[in-house]
Parts: sequence; structure tokens; C-alpha cells
Amino acid sequence: MQNLPKNKKIILFDGVCNLCNGAVQFIIKHDKKDTFRFAALQSDLGKDICSYINVDQTKIDSIILYNPGVAYYYKSSAAIEITNDLGGIYSLISVFKILPEKLRNYIYDYIARNRYKWYGKKDSCMIPTPELKTKFL
Repeated sequence: MQNLPKNKKIILFDGVCNLCNGAVQFIIKHDKKDTFRFAALQSDLGKDICSYINVDQTKIDSIILYNPGVAYYYKSSAAIEITNDLGGIYSLISVFKILPEKLRNYIYDYIARNRYKWYGKKDSCMIPTPELKTKFL
């Protein structure tokens, strides 16, 4: 894919999910190395990236971490990779890699299925503030 920022990892998230938007705000606040850029799964770029990496958006209900030209991760693996990149105390979450991925994703899927009920949903994707606009693609 062209026109993606160099040396940045892209987090694709559900732009209408309050839990997901909270997670994005948390990541931005703790991304001291300016590692990440963000795009809603519902955006044209989100759809293009999913198509490019052969991820069927109708069959996946997950955050996706895309490291252009290297790899992509989704569900619990994406969450673990993201926290690992945040460093510090957050990298301790990578200890969950010892659990089988199937078990981690079972827990992830349970939360994903209930996120709208527990945290609510927006009518439209989040609009970043002018200061945060450079973080969003």
C-alpha cells in the first residue's frame, strides 16, 4: 500500500465503539515514541488496508494492528503487540502470550460481543481534535 506514513504502525479500530475510542485515547496518551497512527475500520483507508491484507471485515470484529511491509495482528495478539510497543509497565501484558491464542481470543471475543451493551456506541466515527489530527489517517 502506498501513501502510508513511514515507520509507523497503523491501528484500525471500530470508530463508533466507545470502548475502542477510549482505547485509542489511552494509546495516544501513552505512545511516547510516536509509534502509532489510527484509522477507523469504517473509513476508506481502513477498508483498503483490510482488503490489502485479505481480512474480511464482515467476519472480524476486532482491532487490527498493521505494520506495513512487516506483519499484521488482530484480536488479543494486536492488543498484546500494542501494549508491548507502548513499553514500560504496559509491556508486562505480553506475559499473556503464554496463554493459548484460542483462549485469549475467546476472552477478547466475549468483550467484543458485549462492548456496545457495556460501553455504548456513537452515531458516527470520532472526529479528532486539531492537536490529534496528525495521529489519524
